[in-house]
Amino acid sequence: MSPADPEQIDVDPEQVVDWRAENPDLQLIDVREPYERDAGHIEHTQHIQFAQLSAQVEAVQREHPVVFYCRVGSRSHVAAQAFRGAGFDAYSMRGGLRRWADEHRPLIPTDGTVADH
Repeated sequence: MSPADPEQIDVDPEQVVDWRAENPDLQLIDVREPYERDAGHIEHTQHIQFAQLSAQVEAVQREHPVVFYCRVGSRSHVAAQAFRGAGFDAYSMRGGLRRWADEHRPLIPTDGTVADH
């Protein structure tokens, strides 16, 4: 599964859940600060701070789609645009971790929260 419109850059959390179930190679990358990730994050995701993305580009597999997420979707949207510009199949999770949690999806640790930015 991928978004129906290839020009679409923002994907809903529900789409991310379905996409991960269908494609185990989907990369989901948290671009928040370490304290934000420590407060709560999505299980089985990578963490590359937004400010470190350009230096850590080799940690992202070009041959697999990537969805970035942050607190509300702003940083992840910028990341997805930049990675698309570099030839990646990149997306941003609409509404970020705030929306993920508001829709009652699980966080790690179990009592995790969405940290203020």
